[in-house]
Amino acid sequence: MTTADSLRITLIQSNLFWEDKRTNIQQFTNRIFEITEPTDLIILPEMFSTGFTMNSSKLAEPMDGFTVNWMKEVALVKNAAICGSLIIVENSQYYNRFLFVTPDGNVQFYNKTHLFRMGEENKYYTPGNSRICIKYKGWKIAPFICYDLRFPIWLKRTEQFDYDLMIVVASWPEKRITHWQVLNQARAIENQCYIATVNRVGEDGNQINYSGQSALYNPQGKLLNELTHEEYETTFTIHLPELKTYRKAFPVWLDDDNFEIIN
Repeated sequence: MTTADSLRITLIQSNLFWEDKRTNIQQFTNRIFEITEPTDLIILPEMFSTGFTMNSSKLAEPMDGFTVNWMKEVALVKNAAICGSLIIVENSQYYNRFLFVTPDGNVQFYNKTHLFRMGEENKYYTPGNSRICIKYKGWKIAPFICYDLRFPIWLKRTEQFDYDLMIVVASWPEKRITHWQVLNQARAIENQCYIATVNRVGEDGNQINYSGQSALYNPQGKLLNELTHEEYETTFTIHLPELKTYRKAFPVWLDDDNFEIIN
């Protein structure tokens, strides 16, 4: 039985069908319900229902749309939270939005703040302007999306923005996969937190290749799972007492620089 001291996390690394929401949702439904071991949290990639597309006006959904309702149903039936990002339209604005859905139907969200200008994401989406800390089963969780990973001040754990687990969902290309590995490990070390990262695999509609390497790191930057370039899912349990013990024994955070983020 899980307690507030432990959290079972399932990473689902997958290829995505380009701009095909129904097929992507069906494949994730099959894969999630094939998982027999218990889990508390299921993590899907960035834009898991469409792939990383700039076709926001055609593919966006409202918050009461098909995919959000699917997430609520999965969370209820699996008795686990489910999260990932998708394209949401709200007040005529399009967002690359991370959703965190719990079994009771509660939905919390984070809008991607750093939009990938080299892929023209900034031309088709509205950036977010605030971070969130999600409280779930005794854990404090901070979600981010892909390109956010390159901006350590935005991800920085502080006294005002304190968290135990960072989640990064991504569509991070194979040609920059070394950056992905190094930056994820660095974010875990500098924030003394667990970090769970889920990237996709395969080729998208723009002939961009993705090599996955979804990962789970502990607060010392140790890799807890085996990296792979294939579709797979893995479940791992992380422990809050280990995190607190390490922070107390090696309190780097006491010497943090003071700063203020001005949007």
